Amino acid sequence: MRARNTWRLPFIAALAACSLLAPAAHAQPVATEQVAIEHAEPAWPAGKLLAALRGGGYVVYFRHAATDFSQNDDRMTGYEDCRLQRNLTDAGREDARTIGAAWRALAIPADEVLASPFCRTMETARLIFGRATSSAAVRGGPASTEGGRYRQLVALLTKPVPAGTNRVIVSHGNPYRAVIGTSYLGEGEAAIIEPLGERGMRIVGRVPKDGWRRLAGP
Repeated sequence: MRARNTWRLPFIAALAACSLLAPAAHAQPVATEQVAIEHAEPAWPAGKLLAALRGGGYVVYFRHAATDFSQNDDRMTGYEDCRLQRNLTDAGREDARTIGAAWRALAIPADEVLASPFCRTMETARLIFGRATSSAAVRGGPASTEGGRYRQLVALLTKPVPAGTNRVIVSHGNPYRAVIGTSYLGEGEAAIIEPLGERGMRIVGRVPKDGWRRLAGP
């Protein structure tokens, strides 16, 4: 295995992107929090990634499935009112169901499923996993939050996960890009993260929405 490089940088510096099944372009991160981030180089191959997920101990960060960009959240008055939010399209719902079927077929364990309280993230989580716990922590707080807007999300990404299970987070594109500092996840795409506790986190791969079944090989 090639040696992995570690960077400890402010989030205003550029970080190398890693990709398992889809290429990730470089992008400028936008947050101000700092955390130690490692990127597996190269990203783990499919078979190794599947074996790791089956063994547990990882965080899987999903961006919600495909949405209707003719809608927006500008007039929303509460998370429970889906009519005034940007919601999943029928294609997005079908993508989420397909991901869920692949997870079950691959026998990947997941006990903790945390989702941003928006309708599109909660629905994505429920369609994939059949359940979701609403968590404002995975969405991010106001910019003035003491310790940084994404302090609670960073804690969830770095907190070790017991063997035999994985922590799932279903959130948005902006929090991931702000914390990790690489390109946006596509809608329905997931990043696989090894939490390292006080040492930060290691990004070991990314799986596009249609890539889960390919983890098992041809």
